[in-house]
Amino acid sequence: MNAPAVSPSETFDCRVAFAEELSALAREDERIVAVCNDSVGSSNLVQFQKEFPDRLINVGIAEQDMVGVGAGLALSGYIPFVCGASPFLTGRALEQIKADVAYSQSPVVLCGMSPGMAYGELGPTHHSIEDLSWLRAIAGLDVVVPADPAETRSAVRWAADPARPVFLRVGRFKVPAVTGNRPFTFGRATTLRDGTDVTVVAAGTMVSRALEAAEEAAEQGVSVRVLNMSTIAPLDEDAIRRATTETRGIVTAEEATTTGGLGAAVAAVVVTERNPVPMRILGIHREFAPTGTTAFLLEHFGLTSDDVRQAAIGLARADV
Repeated sequence: MNAPAVSPSETFDCRVAFAEELSALAREDERIVAVCNDSVGSSNLVQFQKEFPDRLINVGIAEQDMVGVGAGLALSGYIPFVCGASPFLTGRALEQIKADVAYSQSPVVLCGMSPGMAYGELGPTHHSIEDLSWLRAIAGLDVVVPADPAETRSAVRWAADPARPVFLRVGRFKVPAVTGNRPFTFGRATTLRDGTDVTVVAAGTMVSRALEAAEEAAEQGVSVRVLNMSTIAPLDEDAIRRATTETRGIVTAEEATTTGGLGAAVAAVVVTERNPVPMRILGIHREFAPTGTTAFLLEHFGLTSDDVRQAAIGLARADV
């Protein structure tokens, strides 16, 4: 079944859905707490703080401490949502994420807010394009990238199960609703549009662009399957294998560096197949992004719907 047509004019900030669902969970379960790094506003925790002042811990600009406090709370029976801008949560506290959370299997929900190039005008120090690569390399840590507000709500509720460490990549750049009423299913890609020529595997902000690309490609006679790969680790390898046998090629699209991210993960599966298909990996190719708006940067790096369409049509019509 295909998803409804995307309406780019109606877009939403996934951080709002995140904050609303977190507050709803806190009303149901007194173990839910939030920890942040002087980011009450940017993490959309203002209402949570008003409603649960004793259940929000602001450690200040000290990300290593923030993750350590979260791990301690988790081991004390709480369900901590550790929230901070993704470049600082993952870059500054990578050792604590590895040792205190993943290695120790502390059931912490790490919430990387405003990832990718959402802080476009603030430059490379505030861009979080390496986070998927860094965190995919850490054993014992689930990595989840919701595509729209509905999937964000569903993923937040799933993550509250205090069974495992998880990283949620919560987008700031506004996106249209694309997943409908489909609930988030951990470890499973969702087919938002079926197709027989090429498969586009996308995550986060790129899912809506992939759907637009598929609609445009259909007008040119190319049938594009769109997979929403909201779980980056562990990857849905079965969905990738089906794509290699049922379509002629695979395009991956991510608002992240291609060095070790979604595209690399998919390629590692494709290369092991008996008849591997050609691929195109769209993303940021191991360079620092210039300063500019998020929309400008996505266009600069070839991450528009037209870029995805051209990649898909190129594979479909290639003599390979």
